[in-house]
Amino acid sequence: MALGRWIRTTRPRVMIAGVLAGALATILLLNFATPERRIQRLPAHQHGLADPQFRRELGVLLGPPLLEGNAAEHLENGEQIFPAMLGAIRAAQRTITFETYIYWSGEVGREFAQALDERARAGVKVHVLLDWVGSQKIESQLLQSMKDAGVQVQMFHPLRWYHLARMNNRTHRKLLIVDGREAFTGGVGIADNWNGHAQDPQHWRDSHYRVTGPVVAQMQAAFSDNWIKTTGVVLQGDGYFPALTGTGSASAQVFSSSPQGGAESMVLMYLMAIVASERTIDLSAAYFVPDDLTLKALTEALHRGVRVRILTPGPYIDAEVVKKASHASWGTLLAAGAQIYEYQPTMFHCKTFIVDQLLVSVGSTNFDSRSFRLNDESNLNVFDHDFAQQATEVFEADLGRAKRMTLQQWRQRPWHARVAEWAMDLFSSQL
Repeated sequence: MALGRWIRTTRPRVMIAGVLAGALATILLLNFATPERRIQRLPAHQHGLADPQFRRELGVLLGPPLLEGNAAEHLENGEQIFPAMLGAIRAAQRTITFETYIYWSGEVGREFAQALDERARAGVKVHVLLDWVGSQKIESQLLQSMKDAGVQVQMFHPLRWYHLARMNNRTHRKLLIVDGREAFTGGVGIADNWNGHAQDPQHWRDSHYRVTGPVVAQMQAAFSDNWIKTTGVVLQGDGYFPALTGTGSASAQVFSSSPQGGAESMVLMYLMAIVASERTIDLSAAYFVPDDLTLKALTEALHRGVRVRILTPGPYIDAEVVKKASHASWGTLLAAGAQIYEYQPTMFHCKTFIVDQLLVSVGSTNFDSRSFRLNDESNLNVFDHDFAQQATEVFEADLGRAKRMTLQQWRQRPWHARVAEWAMDLFSSQL
């Protein structure tokens, strides 16, 4: 009798536990699954980047067309980046749209909040979209002050039951658009880590870019994409999308990617540019964990005689697991002739891709599977020799503060490092 009662009382608990375990497993699988449809083969090397056909295909396959008449300005480190962004915010007359992954409390966070507060109280429509995970370090008081001033603040994929299957999908986009006419994008987050001029390990090295011209409308569209996903509200009117005239000589496009649509756009852009390369590839990568297909594309470019230089973080990095997974793939590239460097003074957070001294791609995207297929990302592509030359000069200045890794050094790393790298490489699709 006692055994029967125990079975009758225990069975429901076991069933409930089983249901909960199954639900948790399903949620985990949904979060860690990459999109079903993936590029299986490399595009063929049919033409170079200077060929008009490459530009046509880039526009058609990625979505937004290349637009003429744009100007892009390099901003290096917080001492240049933050004053430029804050100056644009304080000069706003009609609208501000701002999306970022990291927004933390501190001196920089307070200064941005105060500038946004002041403009909202002055009647400017201010929309701020923060990633819920990336902005965990922001004080509730800072958020409340923005809301009290009239800033429309939203969190991307906050912890809610209806978001559980998408908690691994974060917005990593870094977009600031003012009055629909002036825009900023790049790698910088809103935190004190980026302040200064990369003068020590507490102040990170990064690049950001100020953009004007017709391409700003595409950047506004990228922001609007996630604003609609989060709020259901469409931003309209010439305060957001004014008529734009040319401000420079650069051809440019802004495109975005997301697991919910266009997940392969980012990796496709990189693959197309690598395959079309004929002379040089310079890549600044805060997190460099190439998948098999991009690794193959880079190796084939090297075999075609393309010089490939890759600059990554060195002793200072905020994600050691990513560094270990990255090292696991270096042997193939080094053996094929790639030059790989590790930046020494501080955390290196730049994300710059320069091909054949013509195409420069900048924005939020890291060179890893998380950026290519799991995050919401946005990049600016610029076709302009002068802009590419400036980007190359910045790249080479950073090389001057880096150490080169040789194939012999890579092969001689200790056994425990190899084991750790092998273990981390198993999870590379999530890094």
